[in-house]
Amino acid sequence: MPYLLLILALTLLIYAPQLWVQRVLKRYHQKPEDNFPGTGGELARHLLDRYQLQQVKVETTDMGDHYDPDAKAVRLTPDKFNGKTLTAITVAAHECGHALQHAVEQPLFIWRARLARLTVWAERLGSFLLFIAPLLALASKAPAAGLASVFGAFLILGFGILVQCLTLPVELDASFAKALPWLKSGYLEPNQYKSAERILRAAAWTYVAASLASLLNFWRWLAVLRR
Repeated sequence: MPYLLLILALTLLIYAPQLWVQRVLKRYHQKPEDNFPGTGGELARHLLDRYQLQQVKVETTDMGDHYDPDAKAVRLTPDKFNGKTLTAITVAAHECGHALQHAVEQPLFIWRARLARLTVWAERLGSFLLFIAPLLALASKAPAAGLASVFGAFLILGFGILVQCLTLPVELDASFAKALPWLKSGYLEPNQYKSAERILRAAAWTYVAASLASLLNFWRWLAVLRR
């Protein structure tokens, strides 16, 4: 019973923030704000030009709002790109924060980008090791199969956890050291500050939840491999 309660508590800890985040973003994405002269896409272009980042493109995407360091592009979903809501403006400023991190070569951002690329190869190698582990067990009847499983699981999940651990401080910096000061410098009215902070805090919680999910998955793998 305690084990089931622990799993239930961890599940709530992971998924409850996601529901809360969706609620917050939707709440401030209902109607355009009268004091916004431009859309999220236009604000992104303005902020990038303000910091001499004309080489960074602003594009629409269906893959979720993000900054692509390889393409040097701030990408916003159509509703944020064309929207004049508080959510659209705040998210656009946040993604421009990542572009500035890249431009000044902020160490944590650079390390996260490098590890994210390595994660793809680590997952492929890890999947291969997990695939051949049963074959090794049949062929050798030796501990090699167990080691292959452990190392494969570590490559698949461990790299992901490491990237998640670096992601949270990078996201917090883009939100509260860059986007929020920008927005408070004349783009928002004072009565909108707390709402923008709430949006940025909600966005950060998505990464907290993702980190917890990765840790839970890794813990479950270790429990399986110990048997």
